[in-house]
Amino acid sequence: MFGVRGENMAEDMSKMIKMCNCPACPSYVKCNGGELAFCLVNVGKSKCIKEEKGCLCMACPLAAKMKFSKVYYCTKGSDKQLSKKK
Repeated sequence: MFGVRGENMAEDMSKMIKMCNCPACPSYVKCNGGELAFCLVNVGKSKCIKEEKGCLCMACPLAAKMKFSKVYYCTKGSDKQLSKKK
């Protein structure tokens, strides 16, 4: 699994972003900031996506690699945020 701390943080984030399939999602809206990987704690909920039109989170290689199990990270927040809401 990726370690998103320390000196390799930028490299790890780059690898994770490349695995992200958010742009293929029906809910995805291209945003000025180039938002991607909403499942990650340092990204979280989108500032641009307001409508849930379908979700590819469960089919995402990044979410699978990180063992995430939620959906609609783009509108609800990161996996860590959603896991706290129990």
